[in-house]
Order: sequence, then C-alpha cells, then structure tokens
Amino acid sequence: MAETLYFRAEDLIRYAKALFLSVGMSEADAALIAGDLVKANLRGVDSHGVSRIPMYLERLKRGLVNPRPDVTVTKAAGAVAAVDGDNGMGFIASNIAMNAACDIAGEMGIGLAGVRRSTHFGMGACYALRAIERGFISMIFTNSSPAIPMWGGRTTFLGASPIAAGIPGGKHPPYVMDMAMTVIARGKIRLAAMKGDPIAEGLALDVEGNPTTDAAKAFEGVCLPFGGVKGSVLATLMDLMSGVLTGANFGGDVKSLYFDHSEPQNVGHLFFAIKPDLFLSLDDFGARMDEFYERIKVLPRAAGVEEIMMPGEPEQRREDERRRTGIPVTGNVVADLAAEGAVAGIAVPEGSAAPFEAA
Repeated sequence: MAETLYFRAEDLIRYAKALFLSVGMSEADAALIAGDLVKANLRGVDSHGVSRIPMYLERLKRGLVNPRPDVTVTKAAGAVAAVDGDNGMGFIASNIAMNAACDIAGEMGIGLAGVRRSTHFGMGACYALRAIERGFISMIFTNSSPAIPMWGGRTTFLGASPIAAGIPGGKHPPYVMDMAMTVIARGKIRLAAMKGDPIAEGLALDVEGNPTTDAAKAFEGVCLPFGGVKGSVLATLMDLMSGVLTGANFGGDVKSLYFDHSEPQNVGHLFFAIKPDLFLSLDDFGARMDEFYERIKVLPRAAGVEEIMMPGEPEQRREDERRRTGIPVTGNVVADLAAEGAVAGIAVPEGSAAPFEAA
C-alpha cells in the first residue's frame, strides 16, 4: 500500500471541485460539496471526507444522482418549509434546508425544514456549524440505508441515521454534536476495510449474523447499535421523523450508497433552527454558555484524562492542527482519487510525505 500523504486543504478542495465539475455539476454546487467534504477531513472525520468522492462520482455517472437538481422550497406551515431535493447531492438540498430553517427562525423564533428525494448528506456537523455561523441553535436528523437491525432482529433494517446539533457559544467554543446510532460510524468500518485493518470486537456482525473483526465482512454485514436497545430506539426515531414524516423512503427502503444501483436513494432529512434569545437576551445566553464551559473545565477529572472538553472542541482543535500541518490521506484513498482524476484528465495535487509544519 502506498504511503500516507499530507495535502493542503485548499488543494484538496480545488481537486474535489474539479472532479465534480467533470460530471456536470454547477460551479457553486461543486464548490459547496468539495468544501464540506474537506471540512470533514479537517475535523478528523475522515470517513466522511474525500474518501467518498469515487462512490459519489459513480452514482452521478450512473444517473442515480441528478448533477444539476432543481431544489424547491415550499411553505408547509407558518414555521415549516418542505424541500424537494430533486435527487441531487444531499449536500445541496441540506444546505438550502438549513438556511431556510434559519430564515424562518429569524422571523418566527423557531424554524423547521423537511427534505425528501435527497441523498447522503455527508458530515452532519457541517449543517450545525453553518447554523452556528448564523447565530442559531440547530438539530439535524437524517435516515440512511439499512445498517443496523431493529432490536431483536438479525438483519439490517434501520440506518446508522446520525443526529447532529449545534449551540452557539459566547467567547468560548460552541457545542457541536454529530453521532451515528451505531457503536462506530459505518464509514469508519468502510475506511478500515479499505486499509485492510481489523475492527474491534462488538462493533458488527457478518452477513451470517456472526460477530466479526474483519472490517470488509462487517461492512457487508450488520453494524450494531450503540447502547443496545437505546441506540435502536433512537435510530427508529430518526427513520420515522426523517423518512415517514417527510415523504422520503423509510423502513429499509433507502437504497445503499455502495451496493444498490437500482434507483435513487430518496433519503429524508429534518432541520430545526432555534433563536437562542427566545427566553432571555442574547448577551445573557452567551454569558450562560460561557459559565457552563468554564464550569466543565474545572470539574474533577477521571484517571488518565488531561482535560474535559465541550462536545465539538476536539474536532475544532484537530481542524486548527490540520490547517497548519496538512490533511493526512492514506495511500489507498490517494490512489482511488488519482484514478478518478486520470479518467477526467485532472492531475492530483502534490502531497507531502511529512506534515507541512510540526503540530
């Protein structure tokens, strides 16, 4: 396997954008998706970064994803927008929906946008961060292709279906949460399979329903929900709210990104936006967030813990580091990206065998 190389974020964004332009996407949409994918890499969520580009391109080339969707937003109720993604990339409809929810919340105090006819939308934290930039609290739900069993079952039915949320901070970092309903994100199992690395016990079952540490067998099999029945119940909520409620596919019908090329996915998403000054002034809210942050920093720490951090803070620190040192991309992912570039006549940016700057 080729060695890991380090790339500047801006170089990866340019390359990813060029690849999406090569399959007919608009300049704005290609730039948006490239930026969000590299944002995942910057935050250390490599399972949702540029490694997914070949799979996205495959679905675009097969006509399963509309490269130039006509995303429509209609009013469903006073504080609710309905978004039709027109089978385009989930990043596009989701950014439109998050912005629509924020626009409504700015007027009504709270806004909700439901999306159907979408596809995988990447890292959920992107939308929470976008809402924070606009000064709003947010919650993001999505369903996804079958990955885990209904509690008591042995076959895939529910998606990994992550939930994300964001709360603006004051002078300290905001709260940013993004987690799947599996013990480990399915994308991380895929990444381990690509590397040929094993996974820990207790994360997944193979297609026969047997426990496995083989990442490739796990990816083809069944991921296990975190927290046992609790994770399964939360994944059920994501499917009901994101799929049943919005009019998207649900109950095992969302098509697999990797294995099902029969028709579009029809993923559903739900975006909530809330003004943080509904019950007190914005200054008071920021001060209370700061007080919360300062309290957690002085809590007694468990053995081996150097610092207690706000959710999202470790990822922000990783982003700060990777903006200095470069984004590490494993050799197999570099090879896959180079292969896509060769088809499109686009040269892979030059990487470095070592970090650009000491962390």
